[in-house]
Amino acid sequence: QKVKDSMRVLLPVLLNKSHESYDKIRAILLYIFSTNGTTQENLEKLIQNVQIESDSDMIRNWKYLDVPVISSFAVQQQKYPRRDRSSEETFQLSRWTPVIKDVMEDAIENKLDSKDWPYSSRCPPTWNGSGAV
Repeated sequence: QKVKDSMRVLLPVLLNKSHESYDKIRAILLYIFSTNGTTQENLEKLIQNVQIESDSDMIRNWKYLDVPVISSFAVQQQKYPRRDRSSEETFQLSRWTPVIKDVMEDAIENKLDSKDWPYSSRCPPTWNGSGAV
């Protein structure tokens, strides 16, 4: 079952005095992994409230392993907008549609943003879809 508000579940564990600091660090790392990073302010508050300032490098050093420990709000909004596929016919076992399908359909229809996709060539306006460009 998916946890809806993971911070509400995590805080009582972190504030419990009977848990060791390494267990609290593991819990914070699990939270960071499950949310694909957290903000700098949120991480600082967690470290201060749990009182693990001396061991905070154990959390921050995960960035050297390409784990998104700190994620900014701008990065989260750069997600590719998904198309509404609720009206499409689907098979019972294949309800999920990968993002690459949306990207490829937009590339075919010339709807890709040139800022996000600078190397995708624009088709000439007279192109009717027959043949390669």
